[in-house]
Amino acid sequence: MIEVLPAPDHVLAYRLAGHVSAADYDRIIETVEEKLRGHETVGVFADMTGFSDISPEAMMKDFRYSLMKFREWSRFRRAALVTDKAWLKALVSTLDPVIPQVEARAFAPEEREAAMRWAAGES
Repeated sequence: MIEVLPAPDHVLAYRLAGHVSAADYDRIIETVEEKLRGHETVGVFADMTGFSDISPEAMMKDFRYSLMKFREWSRFRRAALVTDKAWLKALVSTLDPVIPQVEARAFAPEEREAAMRWAAGES
């Protein structure tokens, strides 16, 4: 399940909980495209403390969409991931230097507000 969260207008903010399906991912794509129409750059905030898994179909949609947006990755300035899962923190640490256009950082659940401010470019 994906819930769109309140956030500054230039920030894509989501809570991913339980199982994420292809239909859930379609909703993400829709909100990303809407924000990109209105802003040259955006921040990303994802609260994944309740996340458990993602369907293969959603993973493929993510992969295809990411490839399609390759030339626009620099528009996604900062990505803040709130998680209590070590494997997601490790994934962020691994991907951050690989995708230099996007500054990515993992935050602990108690740092949720700081993560939102950071994604918005306030710190």
